[in-house]
Amino acid sequence: MKAVIMAGGFGTRLRPLTMNIPKPMVPVVNIPIMHRIISLLKKYKITEIIALVYYYPDVIMNYFKDGKDFGVKISYVRAEADFGTAGSVRNAADLIGDDEFIVISGDVLTDIDISKVINYHFDKKAKATIVLTRVKNPLPYGIVIVKDTGEISRFLEKPSWGEVFSDTINTGIYVLNPSILEFVPYKQEFDFSKNLFPILLEKKIPFYGFLTENYWRDIGTLGDYLEAHLDCLAGMVDLEIKGEKIETKGTTLYIGGNSQIEDYSKFEGIVVIGENTKIGKNVKLVNSVIGSDCEIGDNCEIINSVIWDRTKIGKGAKLTLDVIGYDCVIGGESGNK
Repeated sequence: MKAVIMAGGFGTRLRPLTMNIPKPMVPVVNIPIMHRIISLLKKYKITEIIALVYYYPDVIMNYFKDGKDFGVKISYVRAEADFGTAGSVRNAADLIGDDEFIVISGDVLTDIDISKVINYHFDKKAKATIVLTRVKNPLPYGIVIVKDTGEISRFLEKPSWGEVFSDTINTGIYVLNPSILEFVPYKQEFDFSKNLFPILLEKKIPFYGFLTENYWRDIGTLGDYLEAHLDCLAGMVDLEIKGEKIETKGTTLYIGGNSQIEDYSKFEGIVVIGENTKIGKNVKLVNSVIGSDCEIGDNCEIINSVIWDRTKIGKGAKLTLDVIGYDCVIGGESGNK
């Protein structure tokens, strides 16, 4: 089975972090989100991947290239315009071929069991299966009602509170039969949720929902991004954390190669440090992720924060619930609390 990764997102709600990189390349615990999606697909033996790119496509293509270094084969489809979710997939129909395929966003954090979804899809003889999850606030998503048989009976994209009829939402992960692409016009803007799924319901095409209990989070805002990291550090997500694991009283530390730490007696919770990073004296680090090639000055206090690669934090700076992007310099004896 092939996978189509939706990797064209602008990530406007994550700006300024996404001013110069596409959203799928935003790091989660020092690894780009899309890299984590590819690792998930590979875990379930899905190694033929079609990446749909649009915003800063070269950043993605230069990182993954043909996919060989990641144990997969990646083909790219570069859109000349924004054709929407279904429209973008329709443009890749020739590469998809005649067999069932999976669609997954390149900018969500999940450890979903893909094999269970695929088996469910074939067991139900579905033409389309969407992965569902339950959330407290369904307003930003498409909400769904599912019959006892698993068939989708009602779907509404991004409702108001007055329209909410379910806490079960569409995760944007689909297993599809390529025949449904016949309903998608070529090179026109067309969305799965707004346009295609209502057609499937109207025409009574076998359309099912698979409710997952696995972790899933849309990293749509800076708040979501920070919370996703805290979830990772809390062990709520099954994912790789790079670095040598060192456990001390009250702390689990992951430290990358060639990094230097003067003293970690004030470290608490889960702390992740990338490669070639220098941590000064008397630094307090609590449930935080520090990237590679960073410098953290003496007497700093960094709590529940994420620091990207090549950033320098001056002596005595205090950061709490902060996200600092690539190549930043934060002055000493100041910061956010």
